Amino acid sequence: MAGPEAAVPVLHSRWFDGRSPRPHAVVLRVEGAELLVQADDTLRRYPLSRVRWPERRTHGQRQAELPDGGLIQHADAGEWDAWALASGLQESAVVGWMQSWRATLGALVGTVVFLGAAWLWGVPWLSQTLAQQVPDALDAHIGQQTMQQLDRLFLKPSGLPQSQQDDLRRRFASVVERAYPEGDAPHWQLAFHASSVLGPNAFALPGGHIVMTDELVKLLDDQPDALVGVLAHELGHVQHRDGLDMVVRASLVSALVGVVLGDASGFIATVPAALATQSYSRDAERRADAHAARVLHAGGVPPSVMAVFFERMLEKTRGGSPSGEGEGEPSREVSLPIAIASHPDHEERIRFFREWTPGER
Repeated sequence: MAGPEAAVPVLHSRWFDGRSPRPHAVVLRVEGAELLVQADDTLRRYPLSRVRWPERRTHGQRQAELPDGGLIQHADAGEWDAWALASGLQESAVVGWMQSWRATLGALVGTVVFLGAAWLWGVPWLSQTLAQQVPDALDAHIGQQTMQQLDRLFLKPSGLPQSQQDDLRRRFASVVERAYPEGDAPHWQLAFHASSVLGPNAFALPGGHIVMTDELVKLLDDQPDALVGVLAHELGHVQHRDGLDMVVRASLVSALVGVVLGDASGFIATVPAALATQSYSRDAERRADAHAARVLHAGGVPPSVMAVFFERMLEKTRGGSPSGEGEGEPSREVSLPIAIASHPDHEERIRFFREWTPGER
């Protein structure tokens, strides 16, 4: 009968000492918590915990790195795996999962669920939270940089008479002063620009920058109170830092894109354009609408004047002109879904401003 030592599994393999490229024939076996490497008359012992074992894969040779810089290399993967199993060497849970299609499928499903939840709930919540923590100086810097980029991409110098620009600024400032008698209104600065790309529009950027296009002023040339209402809406975005929220959200989304695709550089390059062409969320729009109604009411302007804006935007969307000329002909201007010209739908917002009462929040 064979002795107990004969039952110890052995493996004939190749060993590199880390100094010479020439391999040495060795016999491997595991005793207790040690790996024994027998090369001719020399026996080397290594703690199993200090050996860097290869992960089991479907193809390829096996390599084990020794703590003294040596290397065990074995060409027959199946033979190595059988010896390791017989020697009681345990694989990590990760390796077991990688070898199981069920575990791989479960991990894939879990990843998709996680990314979906992060996209739908995690990113919006985190971006809103972080946007409120950004220092005012950084908020202003981001707004200034974004404004410079938009100047290059979409905006041109305003062609409106300076007197008309000044009159709108005075009207808006007067309403804001009455709406914020304590002087705690958010910082704002209004700029007028022409833009054949954006069409009749207005939007707010981080740092209190509010932009109104010449095309919007011309659309509501006979309704200056409606223009003030649009500016009050944008001031709501400034107060709630919705523009900064979009910047932070774009950064978080780029991080998610990097996780999925491995490279978010292409996405990041599109962020300036995305800031100019993407709309706020429905909640942010409704919140800004409510802010506009309160500011207008406090400033002595009926909130219902905002209905005129949405009615005329609807006319442009349907291809008509506010005056009724060119009815049924497509509008040549392109109005991108930015800021106030976005969702919720115009009919819903018209009802809101017509039916708003001072008790609403």
